[in-house]
Amino acid sequence: MEIIKQLQGLKLSGMAKSIEARNQYAIENNLSYLDFISLLLEDEYSNRASNSYIKRLRQSKLDPSKGLEAFDFSFQPKLNKKKILDLQGLRFITEKENIIFMGNPGVGKTHLANALGLEALKRGYKVKMLCMTDMLTMLTASRGDGTYNKIFKELVSLDLLIIDEIGFKKVPQDAVDEFFEIVKRRHENGSIIITTNRSFEDWANVFGDQVLASAIIDRLVHHCHIIKIIGPSYRMKNLKEKIPK
Repeated sequence: MEIIKQLQGLKLSGMAKSIEARNQYAIENNLSYLDFISLLLEDEYSNRASNSYIKRLRQSKLDPSKGLEAFDFSFQPKLNKKKILDLQGLRFITEKENIIFMGNPGVGKTHLANALGLEALKRGYKVKMLCMTDMLTMLTASRGDGTYNKIFKELVSLDLLIIDEIGFKKVPQDAVDEFFEIVKRRHENGSIIITTNRSFEDWANVFGDQVLASAIIDRLVHHCHIIKIIGPSYRMKNLKEKIPK
């Protein structure tokens, strides 16, 4: 149909996909022209919203399979489920607050951070999740290819930045200042979720600088929900289930 080509040429792909079905529906139900156009506009809007979500999901680095519905709260009975469900309301983003998930490896910190990120993404927020090491490596590499300012600006301007696995590796000395600058620039301007297996007392060793570590902690905890997860490891649970008895 010529009209489909015209719609595609105008980048109205949502309308192009549904116009034949909508036309048949309009004929069978004796719709007015305005009602017919209204249906087509709804289709276009839905199509664009879906495409936008898919694009933003890809850019966010989030895992779509790790939503809150997939988290096994029964395995972590000491975790305050009510608190997590309250955070799912995302008021912490509108109020520019941070979240820090603390606990041993495997207790579900990354899953919970990812789940809150997915919820924020669904509601139209700009979100990105990065492993601490990957983020700093990306920033270092960007200095060589001229993209540093662009990447730094993106990390600062996100509605929600999720930094995973602080403490697994010591932060290179030349990257500590960059991390501090990101935290400083986002302070009271955008939310950060952090997962860490180290207590704040250990952060001086992680960053190799007591003064900067204190400055980073001070800004992160100023408006912050600190959630310590004390419990067994999901990964060890899965390993035990696979071992023949």
